[in-house]
Amino acid sequence: MKTIMTSIAASSLLAALATAQPTHYNITDLGTLRNGTVTYATGITNNGLISGHASPPDGTIHPVLWQNGQITDIGIPGLGGQNGIAWAVNERGQAVGQAETSLPEPNGEDPCGSKVLVPSPLGTTCVPFLWQNGVMTGLLTLGGNNGVANHINNRGEVAGSAENTTPDTNCPAPQVFQFKPVVWKNNGKIQALPTELPTITGDADGLAFGINENGQVVGASGSCTTFDPIGNTSLLPLHALLWGKDGSVTDLKNLGGEFGHSANAVNNLGQVVGSSDLPGDEEFHAFLWQNGVMTDLKTLPGDRHSVALHINDRGEVVGISLDATFTFLHAVLWQNGVSVPVDLNTRILANPAGLYLQLAEAINSSGEIVGFAQTSTGDTHAFLATPSNGAAASESFSPASQAVASPMVASENARKVLQQRLRFDRFGARLPGQR
Repeated sequence: MKTIMTSIAASSLLAALATAQPTHYNITDLGTLRNGTVTYATGITNNGLISGHASPPDGTIHPVLWQNGQITDIGIPGLGGQNGIAWAVNERGQAVGQAETSLPEPNGEDPCGSKVLVPSPLGTTCVPFLWQNGVMTGLLTLGGNNGVANHINNRGEVAGSAENTTPDTNCPAPQVFQFKPVVWKNNGKIQALPTELPTITGDADGLAFGINENGQVVGASGSCTTFDPIGNTSLLPLHALLWGKDGSVTDLKNLGGEFGHSANAVNNLGQVVGSSDLPGDEEFHAFLWQNGVMTDLKTLPGDRHSVALHINDRGEVVGISLDATFTFLHAVLWQNGVSVPVDLNTRILANPAGLYLQLAEAINSSGEIVGFAQTSTGDTHAFLATPSNGAAASESFSPASQAVASPMVASENARKVLQQRLRFDRFGARLPGQR
């Protein structure tokens, strides 16, 4: 009996130790589109579908999906324009994002950021889209010309933002009209979300970034401000918000700064992640909000900024930590309730392509992570990080197992991709010099 009890106790201890061991990952380079130089993964479902965008050799930006490692361009024929991004996909294979059309933008706006980022001589409208069964369809706006669809749940409900027809006198060129956070129901109808509370007045603009299976939505509200050519955005995010399915809206508060507060994702437990300025407005940190409490998730040692971009139902959080000048970018993970990030590059077991992971965009229920990484030649490739099934650091992990072991200066490609990631102020963060 003693032997049996001792064996059981030993097995329990080993199980506990295995659970406590940090997760390590095998890294897969998701490749490029038609031998281009840039790919970026924006989301991953629990059944392994991956959304994102890619630049073929002509330099345009195409929305893409990956399934079983194979990349598919869903931007042809698209909606008639040259550029687009798939920001999310659900388990049913429905993808959403933003796509240029063939229609000229009558007010000279550059809603997709193509003039800045591609660059493109064209000035066309940029609309939210839903792609399914090989067909891309433009979603309704609030009467304006432009919008973006940022996330979709498995019920087909979509969160994003859309222009209305109300001129915003606070907006300098090129932005003209108000843009509101919205939800598209699975019947295609659009619903504007409120941006004001008894304690919040004057927030004319807003963005919705995430939606969970319960219909809860997160995002930011604020005001139109001076167009920032670095972030390529006109929103000054003043409040991180959570909208309930019942139409309620909750101000998640902040980490003490004046502005630069945004909620980026919400899991099915109602836990919210995002970023918020600290007092003094000179740095922004990732946060986790739950049960009315916002926790500062800090940065890597030596970094100034961090952003939490996604959270799964196990409470695992992914994002980015970066220095004050946006020169060194690190894909990071917050795990097991720890409020200090871990550099994913220190958790790599196998990395045959030699990628340096710079931003972790999304994580699914199995702990698979996607985002973007830099190659040794300065190209930007989408990556998939797959947990190594419990392999502990002592089993096969050593610094020599990482093809890239030290931080890399962000290439021009990587900085452009980061700009695109910031396009609709999806970070909710104030960039250096922005006010």
